[in-house]
Amino acid sequence: MITGLEPLGRDALGEEDLAALVRTITGDPAAVASAVRVETVDYPIGTPSTESLHRVFGTTTAGADWSCFVKKLQSVRHSPIIELVPEAFRQSFIDYMPWNLEIAVHRSGVGDLMPDGMRLAKAYRIDLYDDDRGTIWMENVVQEWGPWPIARFERAAYLLGRLSARRQPHLVRPLLDREVSSVPGSALRYYANGRVQKAALPALTDPGTWRHPMLAAAVCNLSDHRLKDDLLELGERVPAVLDALDALPQCYQHGDASPQNLLVPHDSPDEFVVIDWGFDCPQAVGFDLGQLLIGLAHAGELSPEALPAVHKVILKAFQNGLAADGMHVSEEQVLYGYLGSLLIRATFTALPLELFGKAEASPELFEERVLLTRALVDLVSEVV
Repeated sequence: MITGLEPLGRDALGEEDLAALVRTITGDPAAVASAVRVETVDYPIGTPSTESLHRVFGTTTAGADWSCFVKKLQSVRHSPIIELVPEAFRQSFIDYMPWNLEIAVHRSGVGDLMPDGMRLAKAYRIDLYDDDRGTIWMENVVQEWGPWPIARFERAAYLLGRLSARRQPHLVRPLLDREVSSVPGSALRYYANGRVQKAALPALTDPGTWRHPMLAAAVCNLSDHRLKDDLLELGERVPAVLDALDALPQCYQHGDASPQNLLVPHDSPDEFVVIDWGFDCPQAVGFDLGQLLIGLAHAGELSPEALPAVHKVILKAFQNGLAADGMHVSEEQVLYGYLGSLLIRATFTALPLELFGKAEASPELFEERVLLTRALVDLVSEVV
């Protein structure tokens, strides 16, 4: 009896299933596990449809090492965050949030559409349960260490452009068979009507928000006393921006293409392993560039001062990627799709207001996020 999988709860495999998994991972039809251990992944989970993340390591009786990454998924009705949603909106939130999107990714043909240099993580096993939960046992990608060089941003943008061109609505279907997944811009509008209009903008309008010691000190230290007014002026443009985005050429895109979701394998540093898809509907061309730009800055791994340089290279590279697969759109269209989407998706939520009163809040974090918010405001104001 092999033990060690107990931390996975009901996902702990029996001997036969474990043997099949190890043989799939190793490619050895005779492989037998001799030892197993589970590690909980120490990473902040920002998506309510993710229940937990684990890595499983083991050896075979022949002495071969193997590993896999285990991602537990759940309906948001199981997430603690549901208690923060007003009761009148809970059921619609549960119905709308596609907890099984990543499972659909691995069961779709999207991997075959990816350009050379991009691929899905290998999915070794998928388990589904009748209470709107599921688990994916997938490749444990050992990532390249260190910051992203500017050339990697450029290459990622180029490949995202190629992928977007291959997933125009007249060429493919959505990953999930839902009516809303065929409606252009529907996911961004849902986000805007909820997170932005009902939470972020009211908080930014509240004078008490700006009097909070952490935020007030950061704004004062950086002498950015127009930040509130600039954000609220942009907030008034949200409905018009959404309409303008819907009028642009549309593509099904990754939906959450931050560098954290474009894994760079240590043994193949020119390749991207694409995980954690989102926003399963057509979006304005250029949508994916927003998360590519700010993902590392939001995590504190890229200085806000570096964003203009990244912005410059990814815009052109994405347009070149589109053209390489036959989708010819103007730079102005890509720029508006990119920055208009960035306005809605990230500009109003970059300040960490949710950390007011929390132990992890720090003056340094608030100053960094004020700088990030200012960089976003200045960038999106170019076009909206």
